[in-house]
Amino acid sequence: MNTEALDARYLDLDLWPTELAVEAMLEGQMAAIASIQSQTRAIARAAEAAALRLGDSGRLVFVGAGTSGRLAVQDGTELYPTFGWTMDRMVFLMAGGIGALTEAYEGAEDDVEAGRAEVRQRGIGPSDVVIGVAASGRTPYTVAAIEEARAAGALTIGIANNAGSVLLDTSEHAILAVTGSEVVAGSTRMKAGTAQKAVLNLLSTAIMLRRGLVYQGRMVAMRISNAKLLQRGRTMVQDIAGVDAEVAARALETAGNEIRLGVIVALGVPLAEANTLLEDNGGNLRQVLQLLEKRD
Repeated sequence: MNTEALDARYLDLDLWPTELAVEAMLEGQMAAIASIQSQTRAIARAAEAAALRLGDSGRLVFVGAGTSGRLAVQDGTELYPTFGWTMDRMVFLMAGGIGALTEAYEGAEDDVEAGRAEVRQRGIGPSDVVIGVAASGRTPYTVAAIEEARAAGALTIGIANNAGSVLLDTSEHAILAVTGSEVVAGSTRMKAGTAQKAVLNLLSTAIMLRRGLVYQGRMVAMRISNAKLLQRGRTMVQDIAGVDAEVAARALETAGNEIRLGVIVALGVPLAEANTLLEDNGGNLRQVLQLLEKRD
């Protein structure tokens, strides 16, 4: 596997001046990002298919082991505060369990039966989207989970750093970031991990975009959890609805700090009706605003 190969250029890395070593590692990070350029179409197609499949109740399922699993969990957990994607529509399958986020569990990534069993236990099926991440593309736990999920009818997406890997062959949508050998041989937390994190960011954000949870480049479905975000939410309501700061603040409060509802309320729609409009349009603020514009 390319990600495990030893690069002769770095055989004496431990003897290099620290600054040169850091420069070499930085070059690797930049190359990792560049490796994704060829995958934008694959990422976009996977995102469009996922957004459609999720419907009103489907779940996003993130699967991985070690660094790959930790990166997947990190990306997924950001979707609730950023896009309001509720935690009951999220599943994390981590080899060794959630405890493996902070501590390595010996042999967990090789446990094929655990990968299959956890998919069954979570009742993963046709409305769900399962994203498997593995630098090698052959991690037994992750591959088994993807195979089981696909057999159950779920949409499957594989992210790997080695071409021709079983994870990519098994998944309906394959995303390949060829990062090659690491500056420190086999340390896939570096180049491979950087590429995986970027792919996950792009994929999940594109899914949220296609789900209508972004409006005019704004996080209109974000969760307001502190004073800074409250002010940001008020500003969004003010800008989108075209009202003054006081009206925006009142509307947002009436809407229980739900920004999309706040915008609709600020436009003069009663809260109950605003709720119905948003629900009937799958939470898509743009669609609601277009309907209101037609009324006028």
